Amino acid sequence: MRFSGKHTIVPAFFGAALLATTAAAQAPAASAARAHDWWHDVSPGLRPYTDGAKTLPLISVKGNKFVDPQGATVLFRGVSIADPDKLQMQGHWNREYFVKVQEIGARVVRIPVHPIAWRERTPAEYLKLLDQAVGWCTELGMYVDLDWHSIGNLSTGLFQDPMYDTSLPETYSFWRVAASHFAGNNTVAFFELFNEPTTFNNQLGPASWDDWKKINENLIAMIRAHNNQAIPLVAGFDWAYDLTPLHLSPLAVEGIGYTVHPYAQKRSQPWEFRWEEDFGFAAARYPVVATEFGGLDRPAEYGPSIIKYLEGHGINWMVWCFDPEWGPTLIRDWNYTLTPSGEFAKQAMHGAIH
Repeated sequence: MRFSGKHTIVPAFFGAALLATTAAAQAPAASAARAHDWWHDVSPGLRPYTDGAKTLPLISVKGNKFVDPQGATVLFRGVSIADPDKLQMQGHWNREYFVKVQEIGARVVRIPVHPIAWRERTPAEYLKLLDQAVGWCTELGMYVDLDWHSIGNLSTGLFQDPMYDTSLPETYSFWRVAASHFAGNNTVAFFELFNEPTTFNNQLGPASWDDWKKINENLIAMIRAHNNQAIPLVAGFDWAYDLTPLHLSPLAVEGIGYTVHPYAQKRSQPWEFRWEEDFGFAAARYPVVATEFGGLDRPAEYGPSIIKYLEGHGINWMVWCFDPEWGPTLIRDWNYTLTPSGEFAKQAMHGAIH
């Protein structure tokens, strides 16, 4: 049957069938196909992790130092561990691991969170690992540096390897969750906002210090709306090595620190002059933390030189990496056998290197 014209008359029985068909087409999908009640979702991290939150003394910034509640200067020495997601998947995520970290003398533990692991495990599940880490560190008297472990250019959204792929919105989201979740927790002393900003010799597109400065100022403002206690740590360019922009344009924020990754290969010898020029000068005005460096036995003179330089300038430090796979390694195997670099780091953390 054909119908035409503006006022087509439809027989009653046909009209009823047509209306029924139209209504069915517009009806929502069956509940079996849409089991996710998204309107009941709750943002991860809204429940603060409060276990042992005030056990360790609160760390704050005073001038160019980190201080305890009595105002005494605290110089942090510690290590980076592997990503908790990696350790858990390989069967090595347990309290014993943190006991071994403490035994070599660490007072602070850097925990690198890779964006890919944060997404794949899901934020809610990843927070369970971080809660365990913070709990173990609290029991063992160690502070935590929580590190968003990406390498690349947030301005262009290009990154060095797939494991580091993230975005500016995801970075904001991570810190919003972390700041809320660890608000008021003295153990989580540091938020390392971005591991290593780099253009990778311009392969990842341009980046300006002004843009990077603004990104970090915005991140800090957002973090402090949720958590005004943790100390933000900000990296310079050149894979977190170059702090020279601080001469003219430091962040317009108080109570923060800056990070540096002074690996031996960054500069040729003699190192000390270049270290002073590239980052050491900043320690006279701001707290500086060498949150990643390693291979302290290669070349042989590097270990004594970098430790002497850092300690002589009051620069806090954390050695990479307490894992037998991620080099430069501090352990050879899962019997926790120390490498030569690990042995040197242990001596340095116990104050035996001068």
